[in-house]
Amino acid sequence: MKILAALILLSVQALAYAQAPVAGAPATPTPAANSALGRIEQAGVLRVCTPGDYKPFSFQHAPGEFEGIDIDLMQTLAAALKAKPQFIKTTWANLMPDFVAGKCDIAVGGISASLERQKQAYFSMPYMINGKTPLTRCENVAKFQTVEAIDQPSVRVIANPGGSNERFAKTRLSHAKLTMHPDNLTIFDELIKGQADVFVTEAAEAIVQSKLHPELCAVNPDKPLQYAEMAYLLPQGDEIFKRFVDQWLHLAQASGEYAQISGKWLGK
Repeated sequence: MKILAALILLSVQALAYAQAPVAGAPATPTPAANSALGRIEQAGVLRVCTPGDYKPFSFQHAPGEFEGIDIDLMQTLAAALKAKPQFIKTTWANLMPDFVAGKCDIAVGGISASLERQKQAYFSMPYMINGKTPLTRCENVAKFQTVEAIDQPSVRVIANPGGSNERFAKTRLSHAKLTMHPDNLTIFDELIKGQADVFVTEAAEAIVQSKLHPELCAVNPDKPLQYAEMAYLLPQGDEIFKRFVDQWLHLAQASGEYAQISGKWLGK
């Protein structure tokens, strides 16, 4: 029995020695080291791509200065990572190429979750249901209640390029007269001036822009023409970072922090 006990003790000691770090040897990398999570924590910087032209989610009001729901939320995510956010300007047309090229760790700004984007990136858990809603001059609200009413050759539809608004206009409103307007910030002026009849966008933007421009009205924003969810773009295959972001977002919603931030920008 004494021999057996001695053998067991020697085996345990050998195992402990084998698992102990060797002086001067590099530490065994943790799983997070191969994730954006590890890079962000080491660098102390959370790189955030955003188009910055989509109120109330993200709006660039000066070079390098952004505001909106997603901007405030990225501040809290960065704090949870013990990092500082670095906002990187992109466009809707270049959003996916910039993200896939690794220019940022996360992309925000009112991004609709879609199967096409899912092919190249992960999405966080959705944080808002935000379906497609017509925006038009208030005197025309009764005319544009349905897709069928808008999808007519006599209706002048306007859309911004590179995102889900363009895709919706080209697939669901193919019979209407479509004009692509390159600047999402001035597209509302085209409606006010009567250069276009309808702009179909997400409910949140339609509501905010109708408050900023009394001439314009959101058409049934509580009953959108097409269901959509807002989510954040995350690196494809990075399960560790996705789980961290999802848990952070869940806690922000459960604690009331998300409601406070969204209420600030949506006026709820």
